Amino acid sequence: MSLIKKIPFFVLVFLFIFQKSFSDNSEIYKKIDLFGEVLEKINDEYVDEIDQSQSMDAAINGLLQSLDPYSAYMTPESFESMQTETSGEFGGLGIEVGMEAGVVKVISPIDNTPASKAGLKAGDYIVKINDTQVQGKSLTEAVELMRGPVGSSIEITVRRRGEKKALIFNITREIIEVQSVKFELLENNIGYIRLTSFNENSSSQVKEKIKKLNNNKKLKGYILDLRNNPGGLLSQAIKISDFFLDNGEIVSTKSRQPSENRKWFAKKGDLTNGKTVLVLINYGSASAAEIVAGALKDHKRAIIVGENSYGKGSVQSIIPLKNRGAIRLTIAKYYLPSGKSISEVGVTPDIEVAEGSDDFKINSETDNQLNFAIKLLNG
Repeated sequence: MSLIKKIPFFVLVFLFIFQKSFSDNSEIYKKIDLFGEVLEKINDEYVDEIDQSQSMDAAINGLLQSLDPYSAYMTPESFESMQTETSGEFGGLGIEVGMEAGVVKVISPIDNTPASKAGLKAGDYIVKINDTQVQGKSLTEAVELMRGPVGSSIEITVRRRGEKKALIFNITREIIEVQSVKFELLENNIGYIRLTSFNENSSSQVKEKIKKLNNNKKLKGYILDLRNNPGGLLSQAIKISDFFLDNGEIVSTKSRQPSENRKWFAKKGDLTNGKTVLVLINYGSASAAEIVAGALKDHKRAIIVGENSYGKGSVQSIIPLKNRGAIRLTIAKYYLPSGKSISEVGVTPDIEVAEGSDDFKINSETDNQLNFAIKLLNG
């Protein structure tokens, strides 16, 4: 008898919770109903026949892109393409891109790739790919348009700040093989390390280069060049920062999910033995590159020279979906040791030095930023 009395009470509690949940989300349900109505009207009355599947993909992608420039939807085809190595079959241009206000924006051209050789610059807005307008395309769709067989050509039209007319670049696709670390001993015993990306081997290569440069007993100091470095693996940024630090926080991440709230600290031991370090950055320095520059700046371990960095201070995760597609979703933000966020702000140089001329090229006679850093180290 007591069990029978308890059952109605349980049902009432369940109904109360369900009704409260429904009430809390009633506006969401109304919006979902509205979306269905809009889709039905488009399907019935739009001037041209539409592909409902593509419309739904566009709606999902629009939802994600309304969050930030880096979140996006990948169809099953584009997700498979991202996962599959297509060595020898498809080529690229060698640029890191993002979205800004519905337009594809160049974050950074990678050294010695077709894009950098052609003259594309960080901050360029890609408005047309061949004859296709990019406005309204998703980031994934734009990237797919830029991919193609090795040796094939592509026409990229961009808008650039300070230029009244659109710029057109004819580029030949190549297999992109990035040598992420280069080094040399400059005149007057200055160690120069150029880091173009943060891949799984970057930290071990940088460590090796530092050790080789340390063999020079007359070494004055180091120039760490992070210009046009679009970033990469967080783990590598932490390790490379640690090479120049003896202690202290390197970076932290903060998220709605407690598991993503983390801090990373330097281990004892500065590989450079406290020698002077100058770090070169520009608008093409993003993400992991900004973590290194920001950490060394906050600890007053390096002098930052060049131009303000890009301002990509967020962590994305690839989350597979039931349809075999995926979403790229921002799950956390980076914070420098000072507590400042890099997002949309970037790292400000201690000494601002703009590119000197139209024929500017990194690590060449026209590289006035590097020349300035060399003079600074020489005293």
